[in-house]
Amino acid sequence: MVEIFTDGACRGNPGPGGWGALLRTRGHEKHLLGAEPLTTNNRMELTAAIRGLQALRQPCAVCIVTDSTYLRDGITRWLPGWKRKGWRTASGQPVKNRDLWESLEDAVREHDVTWEWVKGHAGHPENELADRLANEAIDSLLSGKTKLA
Repeated sequence: MVEIFTDGACRGNPGPGGWGALLRTRGHEKHLLGAEPLTTNNRMELTAAIRGLQALRQPCAVCIVTDSTYLRDGITRWLPGWKRKGWRTASGQPVKNRDLWESLEDAVREHDVTWEWVKGHAGHPENELADRLANEAIDSLLSGKTKLA
């Protein structure tokens, strides 16, 4: 079992954004992070999960822990309906972030994934770490010390 703790952050929405992921398995941890100069919080939440899954070297059981109900509900509840409706929401509007939803669906397909929601900014240690990684990525981007994600 691999645990992936994810978070996205944005300074302005849209604005500079970052994502962070903590991967944990068998006592080993890996930190991943990245940033984009103009994005949204939801795009960063999605990117964190995608990048976490893409970092896995083989198919496995995965638990993704997120503070984003948008991410969790999108992948577990809304995606099949969006696809049936030609990537339209219940109100008939185009689904936002379709490119990332399609990437996430591809990344999930290779694994046995469960999704767990935790309240953000509530002292959950791994969620707090993922948030710090996302904000470190933004800081690094804004200081010119990092490549774009």
